[in-house]
Amino acid sequence: MTTSFLSKDELTKIGFKKIGKNVFLSRKASIYGPENMEIGNNVRIDDFCILSGKIKLGSYIHIAAYSALFGGEEGIIMEDFTTLSSKVCVYAISDDYSGQSLTNPMIPNYYKNLNTGKVVLRKHVIIGSGSVILPSVEIKEGTAVGALSLVNKSLDEWSIYVGSPARKVNKRSTKILDLEKEFLKDKDA
Repeated sequence: MTTSFLSKDELTKIGFKKIGKNVFLSRKASIYGPENMEIGNNVRIDDFCILSGKIKLGSYIHIAAYSALFGGEEGIIMEDFTTLSSKVCVYAISDDYSGQSLTNPMIPNYYKNLNTGKVVLRKHVIIGSGSVILPSVEIKEGTAVGALSLVNKSLDEWSIYVGSPARKVNKRSTKILDLEKEFLKDKDA
């Protein structure tokens, strides 16, 4: 009997650069360039997600259905306790839409002007459904981004952002830091 998630043996055979314990990767997810990907412990990646390029996932991470991470060569880093809700797209590489260059992966780079830059989601970041994160962005610790937001610049820590482009609307509670300590203490008990 098969399950919705790949077995430990199946995960090993994919050829990730690093794979942790208690990883749940949907059989319906698509992985491109696993040799450039590191996955920590206690990670769940749901149906119809796409992971491509250089990606480093910490521990206690959830990537919900239909989300996509396009790491390219610059890479995407998601630190511990981060969450992507459904249909989130994270880009460390994007085409130039100005009309000054050709676009799409079937065109040699000589004819393109790619926008590239590492994307970093710090600890306890949560991204709402349908949001888009563009290259060269750092979302600092504890920040929450509301659904359908466009993140085109780096965001402050412990804040709540919404909109297109994303704008700060409030501070976010740091109570989750106490909950994290309690959780990790109980987990080890």
